[in-house]
Amino acid sequence: MTNSPTDPTFEALLQHLKETRGFDFTAYKRSTLQRRVQRRLTAVGAETFTDYLDYLEVHPDEFEALFNTILINVTAFFRDQLAWEFLAREIIPRILSNHRKDDPIRIWSAGCASGEEAYSIAILLSEALGADAFRQHVKIYATDVDEEALTIARQGIYTAQQMTPVAPDLRERYFDTIGNRYLFKRDFRRTVIFGRHDLIQDAPISRIDLLVSRNTMMYFNSDAQARILSRFFYALNEGGFLFLGKAKTLLAHAHVFAPVELKFRIFTKPLSSLAMRPTVFFGSSAASDPPEGSVEFRDHIRELAFDDDPLAQLIFDERLTLSLVNGKARDLFGLSRRDIGRPLQDLEMSYKPLELRSLINELLADQRPIVQAEVPFPSTTQHRWFDVHLQPLQSPDNRLVGVKIAFLDVTRARELADELQQSRSDLETAYEELQSSNEELETTNEELQSTVEELETTNEELQSTNEELETMNEELQSTNEELETVNEELRERGTQLNSANAFLESILTSLRVGVVVVDYDLMIRAWNSRAEDLWGVRAEEVQNTHFMNLDIGLQVEALVTPIRDCLAGRPHYEAVVEATNRRGRAIFCRISLSPLLESDQRISGAVILMEEVERRPDLVDA
Repeated sequence: MTNSPTDPTFEALLQHLKETRGFDFTAYKRSTLQRRVQRRLTAVGAETFTDYLDYLEVHPDEFEALFNTILINVTAFFRDQLAWEFLAREIIPRILSNHRKDDPIRIWSAGCASGEEAYSIAILLSEALGADAFRQHVKIYATDVDEEALTIARQGIYTAQQMTPVAPDLRERYFDTIGNRYLFKRDFRRTVIFGRHDLIQDAPISRIDLLVSRNTMMYFNSDAQARILSRFFYALNEGGFLFLGKAKTLLAHAHVFAPVELKFRIFTKPLSSLAMRPTVFFGSSAASDPPEGSVEFRDHIRELAFDDDPLAQLIFDERLTLSLVNGKARDLFGLSRRDIGRPLQDLEMSYKPLELRSLINELLADQRPIVQAEVPFPSTTQHRWFDVHLQPLQSPDNRLVGVKIAFLDVTRARELADELQQSRSDLETAYEELQSSNEELETTNEELQSTVEELETTNEELQSTNEELETMNEELQSTNEELETVNEELRERGTQLNSANAFLESILTSLRVGVVVVDYDLMIRAWNSRAEDLWGVRAEEVQNTHFMNLDIGLQVEALVTPIRDCLAGRPHYEAVVEATNRRGRAIFCRISLSPLLESDQRISGAVILMEEVERRPDLVDA
């Protein structure tokens, strides 16, 4: 049966799972999801998704098998060994260097499956920190949507085959041996917190230093992947690291996460571009500083702010006497604090770089701000330009109490304007040449744009194909593990069967009577050694031979009716008949018939016992 990716019956099945069991699979890739569900349809004999929905309503136990099929829990210790080695060698030391000694280290393993990934992280951090510091400062949050997988993870018990990637010395330090299985040690296990978490619906864990989500997002569609990545961005600390599987590249999110090592899919959340500015404290112990909180203290702060202002400023009172000058103005005009109190006309800056006295007279007359743009300021080292702002200072009752003069350095803007003017001139000169080639460039641009779009489409297709192949690889690995389990069971059953056959053969050999077992069609299935001694025919000569075709010293045709009666379920038959043994001597042979019963009490054949006896008058010949 073939189903469209938008098959309404399949969507109805997904909606039923969401409403009844709380599992929202609508964000999963439809191709992968349908392929996994189709396996359950085949297993239960359903032809359509509607039939399977009806089956789920009648058989609620099927939900567990369905979820185990959809949620592919394929993982391993240190999966992709080189990536883990890079993590231990480069990333973990950077995480530790960004933390103070007592700061907690928070790790999130999203999609941890049966726990091997979370325990791998625990081992690496314990090796880097030391066991005691690891137990005190590290918290590892391991989450998944599959409760059955989380149960296995919480137990922390693994087979020898699962432990193959773990080095022997690490096994000895971090695992206890229980028979032929390995248990993650309890004191290290306490740092790992397992819990159910849906990456689509649940809020992310915050303040994370390292977020590991390997081959989890490839099962989701692109919209769901974008939502998950935004939650990962929120979860990570600035400078935190994101460790993805080899099927994910984050090419569409390069502006959010910066690559650390693309080969191993390790990214980082960049630090904020705004640095924290240090706080300035004024010590009250200094003899020159006023008491904190006083009016003098606030005036002192304002004075410091004015003096450190990057804009050159001078304040004159109503008599045009210099009252205040900040550091930038002192440097610009060669003034000092000793110049405070001097009248404007005695200062060189009253006429250089521009005539300020006439401007101030105009300001006093109109009492409105005046701006002189791009005033040149000659200098022996650099020619500079300033915008000069004259501002009247008025008291609350609108009385003029002074004048503020500010010099805004616009040298760079003037230089840029000159450069722009020169560039415009050059552009005008080249305009005709550019105009003639403009159409050709536009045509080329359209072709390039088309090519870029094709490349982007191809890249998306390749990315999707890569994720699909990775998903199929996971499925094949899961199927391979299932087949290995079935093969192991078959080997065990074969061993049990061989043991049972040997046991049965031993019993048949030890009996003092001849034993012949026939099936419902009277084909011989067993012929013991005593039967060989009686009639001189080996077991391999009569195996799978019809009982009536035997050429021995026993009138087998006389037993047809008793055998048929026995197969029909009638009472057991016993008689003494005349026969000739393998040496040609006439003997009396007791024949006993009993039905061969299966485990369900069904008759599948007959057991014939043959024993040479002295003729007894109380037995009647057949």
